[in-house]
Amino acid sequence: MNWEKKQIILPGGETVTAQAPVVISASRATDIPAFYTDWLVSRMQAGYVKWINPFNGVPMYVSFDNARLIVFWSKNPASLLKHLDFFDERIPNYYIQFTLNDYEKEGLEPGVPPVAERVETFIRLSERLGKEKVIWRFDPLLLTDTVGVEELLEKIRGIGDQLKGYTEKLVFSFADINNYRKVQQNLRKQQVAYREFDEHTMEELAAGLQQLNRAWGFTLATCAERFPLDRFRVVPNSCIDEDLIIRLFHHDKKLMDFLKVKVTFPDLFNPVMKVEKVRNNKDRGQRGFCGCMVSKDIGEYHTCPHGCIYCYANVSSERALANWRRHRENPVFETIKVG
Repeated sequence: MNWEKKQIILPGGETVTAQAPVVISASRATDIPAFYTDWLVSRMQAGYVKWINPFNGVPMYVSFDNARLIVFWSKNPASLLKHLDFFDERIPNYYIQFTLNDYEKEGLEPGVPPVAERVETFIRLSERLGKEKVIWRFDPLLLTDTVGVEELLEKIRGIGDQLKGYTEKLVFSFADINNYRKVQQNLRKQQVAYREFDEHTMEELAAGLQQLNRAWGFTLATCAERFPLDRFRVVPNSCIDEDLIIRLFHHDKKLMDFLKVKVTFPDLFNPVMKVEKVRNNKDRGQRGFCGCMVSKDIGEYHTCPHGCIYCYANVSSERALANWRRHRENPVFETIKVG
């Protein structure tokens, strides 16, 4: 996506060219809500952020001038709660992808708070924002020598029973460990005897979820999975979801104009929204089976200190923790990664 360009003036007086995206992802690369919410607020007040391309190391400036929507991704977005009034005023279109797993016993996510605390955060956010704006992710589903499909379903049930009425959707994906050599090494280093999902275990899990969902009524969706599970009433997900964005934020004309979408309510007595789409907004920079629309991610890899054993976004938990500590020394720096 070739976003509109803006000229911005840096604190030292230098004028630079910045991208000015309409849709911002915060973030696939790191947990901004858990660790960098104060930084994000300070950067939004400054009007821009500096982002380093992870593939070529080239810096880029990103202006918030045109931003109409933020999609938050987090395992612990409690820090957002104290800033919701700011976001409502500065950029009122936003929703949260909340990854709420239960790997407490296994120690796979050593840096996240206890499940009960995260469930409480989820409910508080849902009550404040609406259940349609807080999406539950159990992601990834990971099989080990002690955790099989039955154990995973029980973990999901324990959380799902508490979130009934507080979300509309459950998104899940199957751990794809063999495609990430560093993840394999980290799991082996921690002596986690993992197993890959196959078609049988995928279908067994989906069938179990379908049964559990009779009590919940969620939309069940998979994230970037090639194996179809539609016969279990599981649909492919779009995390940065154009259809959801239209449903929630159709009143924002600038956002709809960017999407090239026309929204009308032709019948006052039967107010069903009619949507006309002119452009395919799929993000071609994501994986082939990803359904997300275009956005600009402002996160940085190797900066999340959650320490999740299966993480693909960190080379090592030690490096991520070191980057986090450097950030704490200069928490309003123009990039997340300092130095």
